[in-house]
Amino acid sequence: MLLGRSAECAAVDRLLARARDGRSGALVVHGEAGIGKTALLEHARAAASGFRVQRVEGVEAEMPFAFAALHQLCAPFLDRLTALPAPQQAALGVALGQVGGEPPDRFLVGLATLGLLAEAATDGPLLCLVDDAQWLDPASAQTLAFVARRIEAERLALVVARRDGVPGGGEAFAGVPHVALQRLGLADARRLLAEAVPAPLDERVHDRILAEARGNPLALRELARSTRQVRTAALAAGFGLADAVSVPDRVEESFRQRSESLPPASRLLLLVAAADPTGDTALLVRAAADLGVDADVAAPAEEAGLIEVGAQVRFPHPLARSAVYRAAAPPDRRRVHRALAAATDPNAEPDRHAWHRAQSVLGTDEAAAVELERSADRARTRGGLASAASFLERAAALSPEPADRARRALDAASAMQGAGDPEAASDLLAVAEAGPLDARQAARLGLLRGQVAFHTTRGQDVPAMLLAAARELAPLDAALSREAHLQALEASIMAGGPRTLEVAEAARSAPGAPDPPRPVDVLLDGLGTHLRDGYEAGVPGLRRALEVFLGPTPGAGDLRWLWLASHSAMALWDDAAAARLADRHLRLARDSGALATLPFALTFHATVLGHAGELGRVAELVVETDAITRATGAAPLPHARLLLAAWRGDRAEAATLHTAALRDAAERGEGTAVTIADQNLAILHNGLGGYAAALDAAERVRGSGELVLSTFILPELIEAAVRAGAPERAEAALADLRTPARATGTRWALGLEARSRALTSTGAAAEAAHREAVEHLGHTGMAAHLARAHLVYGEWLRREGRRRDARDELRTAHDQLTAIGADGFAARAARELRATGDQPRERTDSAAAGLTEHELHIARLVATGATSKEIGAQLFLSPRTIETHLRNIYRKLGIGSRRELRTIQL
Repeated sequence: MLLGRSAECAAVDRLLARARDGRSGALVVHGEAGIGKTALLEHARAAASGFRVQRVEGVEAEMPFAFAALHQLCAPFLDRLTALPAPQQAALGVALGQVGGEPPDRFLVGLATLGLLAEAATDGPLLCLVDDAQWLDPASAQTLAFVARRIEAERLALVVARRDGVPGGGEAFAGVPHVALQRLGLADARRLLAEAVPAPLDERVHDRILAEARGNPLALRELARSTRQVRTAALAAGFGLADAVSVPDRVEESFRQRSESLPPASRLLLLVAAADPTGDTALLVRAAADLGVDADVAAPAEEAGLIEVGAQVRFPHPLARSAVYRAAAPPDRRRVHRALAAATDPNAEPDRHAWHRAQSVLGTDEAAAVELERSADRARTRGGLASAASFLERAAALSPEPADRARRALDAASAMQGAGDPEAASDLLAVAEAGPLDARQAARLGLLRGQVAFHTTRGQDVPAMLLAAARELAPLDAALSREAHLQALEASIMAGGPRTLEVAEAARSAPGAPDPPRPVDVLLDGLGTHLRDGYEAGVPGLRRALEVFLGPTPGAGDLRWLWLASHSAMALWDDAAAARLADRHLRLARDSGALATLPFALTFHATVLGHAGELGRVAELVVETDAITRATGAAPLPHARLLLAAWRGDRAEAATLHTAALRDAAERGEGTAVTIADQNLAILHNGLGGYAAALDAAERVRGSGELVLSTFILPELIEAAVRAGAPERAEAALADLRTPARATGTRWALGLEARSRALTSTGAAAEAAHREAVEHLGHTGMAAHLARAHLVYGEWLRREGRRRDARDELRTAHDQLTAIGADGFAARAARELRATGDQPRERTDSAAAGLTEHELHIARLVATGATSKEIGAQLFLSPRTIETHLRNIYRKLGIGSRRELRTIQL
């Protein structure tokens, strides 16, 4: 047990015990430099009896190289790659440079890594140790963080050590269980110092070391070691120790002082080792020879405890490496990097060769910049956009010509934006803006600025930024200009407010579409006409857009716009098209492993299912969405969960989610998110009978002007207004509803219009409208709205004194709403039934009632005949985890096989 670390060691031991039992887990150990993180990793290694152990170390100089750390981790297990599904094999193969292919989605690489480690753990438990995670290359950090969030039942333990206060790859692990290492107490510090210096110390020296080290274990050891190199009297007087600001600085200063005592040749060799992140001994020898230094001069550095030269070159601590490198004069650093570039084979290691060559340059060097651009291209093809940006940023700095510098900075900004780092992209855009830029580059810079702003705020100013870029691109790149116009429309729809009409009007001046038009072109024209010229004029164009997106499978670039095509289907009240597009969007996102897109696809699919009355499946998709956003570190999406709470009549949950949605939307400037939240609030209160509150929420949605919801909310508003005693408001809303319902002519729209007309009518006209509503909605997939049509018809019949007829309609409504799980509306139907003298049927729980929503989702997939590997690929879990869930499902259902599961009504 480590001195003073009993609780932390116990946490690691528990993690290992769970992994032995088949319950995987991850733990992040963090604290300041020298606090004992590496020692805790070594404790984990020593305690991992029966485990296979694989260790990865982040190195600051390795950060530009995409998937460098991941390659360290996966290399021993690549013989198991063929056990993964084909898309995962391809993604990981491309990321690791094993095969060529399209740049993989970074989260598909994460899933493939999870699958590979799970396969490796089938032979016995596996412990993965990651040290200095703050210096992992971004691609590896994102991948390992994904694995950390998704492991469940693979007999796999992942322990990650990261230094606090250092921006870098370690930030990707936010949200993973963690242990913070604190400084040692005085008693433990005294014991550690006694172990480090067995001989008696002068009391003043002893107290000075304890005071300087401040409970940091590495500082205690290093400062104690300094007593053998600095006179005791000087130490006692306070001389010989750096008066640094922080403990890590004191430790680094100790390493620096030790290195300065070495002979010049040994210091130079030590600098070569510090500049090479690979620890390749043969490379060290070759580079040293180029410098005229014999490798034997390493002996004094080894005796000083600054380096170990064996099969690999190792420093005792990263601070030792950084101390050596930072203490060197810039000319010496450049000289060493020049030697390392000469010693690196440009054919076998072109990127390392390019990087060392670039670091050896004083001033500018076009040839070195070109070489870095080639490295950026290779990084981009492997999916390492952050690495590509790093190469391009350095290439820009090396460019002798200002135009080349601006062009490369612009490319670097584009790569950084694609990597999901808008702040770094903004910094690079500032470099590019210094120019000179040609007209197309200037327009592209404006487009990137708009995209960065959309990524970070989605506020009211973003559409104007994108629109300005679209206008500048019009004479230069027609296709890109049209895409920018559609991005501006998208941003205006997301932001809400008056900008949408302005942007749609501006789309008139967009360049003409190519022949044949792309899906994005048809969608731009359809949406523009719809928003500019009104609902009736827009219907034909939106229908053409739906036909295009429902045609042959769209290309990868069109996946980006499927959500907006699905949104357009809802604008037309086309339930069949909305369902097919939502299904296609979800399937394509899953097949391509596009986890950044997948939560949005799941959310829209859940929205369609909610209106179709499949609230059980909505709940499953909510669980899946939450799991993916946790795994990817993305912000949670509350829309589907709020929709579920609204239809279920869960007032407390809906209120909490509504408040959170408003807060988050205000922070990001997303007006449409507020509108969606208010729409669901109107549904909630209509179900619970709080009609005044429902009317207020619905009026806010109606006034938003949002493409779909401002019309979609009208049936809710009409029902609430009628019940709240505001018939004039209901009549006004009905007048607004008639035009779009008849223009689109879908059964869904006509059914809702008839239901709304029935609510505002009397006598025979009301009954005819109620029957018309039931007839139309009965031919759609919108079961929730059909059940509500039966409900309002039954309520009208009871008020007309026709109790027997009312019972039939209300029983139908109650049974359907209960089966759906729309508990608020079902309770409303039950109250009406009791008022007729009837009693509602008691709910009968299904056999699957004891399953969690996650288990129910898996059970339904198994019932379709899907294998554990297929389900794991869909849910971004390992097959072993699926099998563990399946055993729990069998136990709860009292069955023992997949065959039996298929016979149960889920």
